[in-house]
Amino acid sequence: MPNSSLKRSLSPTLLWGLGVGYVISGMYFGWNLGLEKGGTLGMAMATILVIVLYTCFSFSYTELACAIPKAGGAYDYAERAFKKDIGFITGLAQIIEFVFAPPAIAIAIGSYFNLAFPQVPVVGAAITVYILFTALNIYGVKAAANFELIITILAVGELILFASLTLPSFSINKFSTHAFPHGIGGAFAALPFAIWFFLGIEGVANVAEETMHPQKDIIKGFSWAMITLILLCVLVFFASIGVNGWESIVYTTDGSSSDSPLPLALGHVFATNHIFYKLLIGIGLFGLIASFHGLLLASGRASFEFGKIGNAPKFLGVVHDTFQTPANALIFNAALGIVIVCTGKTSEIIILSVFGALTLYIFSMLALLKLRKTAPNLNRPFLTPLYPYTPIIALIISLLCLFALCYYNQQLALIYFGILLFFFLIFKLVKK
Repeated sequence: MPNSSLKRSLSPTLLWGLGVGYVISGMYFGWNLGLEKGGTLGMAMATILVIVLYTCFSFSYTELACAIPKAGGAYDYAERAFKKDIGFITGLAQIIEFVFAPPAIAIAIGSYFNLAFPQVPVVGAAITVYILFTALNIYGVKAAANFELIITILAVGELILFASLTLPSFSINKFSTHAFPHGIGGAFAALPFAIWFFLGIEGVANVAEETMHPQKDIIKGFSWAMITLILLCVLVFFASIGVNGWESIVYTTDGSSSDSPLPLALGHVFATNHIFYKLLIGIGLFGLIASFHGLLLASGRASFEFGKIGNAPKFLGVVHDTFQTPANALIFNAALGIVIVCTGKTSEIIILSVFGALTLYIFSMLALLKLRKTAPNLNRPFLTPLYPYTPIIALIISLLCLFALCYYNQQLALIYFGILLFFFLIFKLVKK
């Protein structure tokens, strides 16, 4: 009989490494594309709203993760609260988030490699890292998490170094130039890129089954990770834009949008052959790799759980006999990711991933509110502070963000909801 039990080996420190690692690439690229929509002030407004969202969401999601510590994460919470249909939609949204986010990061990794080694093609580098890190995740979760911790610490250190090099050149005039080019509409259009700053933090819940003491350790991992990420977000925002204005970290010399804003900012302080510039590109890759590797790990667990309970092909829910990891799910996700990488459309990939994340957030907060009423005796080692206001605030902001996302990205919204509808109909037919 196929094995379907995951190995428990993760500590709070490793969970912090995973939580920060899942997200930290959002500090290195992607968020700068929101400046094109909203300018400095519009992006700042969007980011403040998103910080409130993720603070409230993280507290609320921690309660769910501690009460129901399963690899399916949001799927398990929604299924427990609303039964199979809503559970399936939530789980599918989670998979879309985790399957679309890594290709965007892989493209950025390829772009950083291309900056350092122009002879290396962007897509070729992206596909190579997919193969290497899928293999590492198959090898073992503890080895993967230890690697994640090391590169996350290096990535955090690199962001601090970047800020220390650029903040002395901060100019309030540059920072405030063309600050609100599209008004309040631009702030709403910038929301998906502000969400990219923090997207993926919920992946901590997906390794709950592999945590040594889930109820106690997840609380610490979530809290430490969220505090770290908020501080880094503020630091990077001011240090990047203040050097030469927001346009200089969005557009390259040929006028195209950039996937490497931090090197663009540092390029206004040091020459491209300076040791600090080369160091940023070299160590900067660790931030991208940390998120890429971490999200591969989380997406593998989400797909594994879907296969394990029969919402996807059963082979996805099988654990490797030797390594005790969801090898089939990891390989399947990598194949999908490589196909997405070949499109090369970073902005669109990010937005589709954010669609999945917001759907997950909405149903997770509804599940929390519902379970407090229908399962009052559920063991809850952690209780959301200021309940019910905390999950309600997260729910309202998530709905607002989803509406803005649909309004400003109507074609991508049709694609996203079309994917949900298509697979939901297959799910209903197969179950019947």
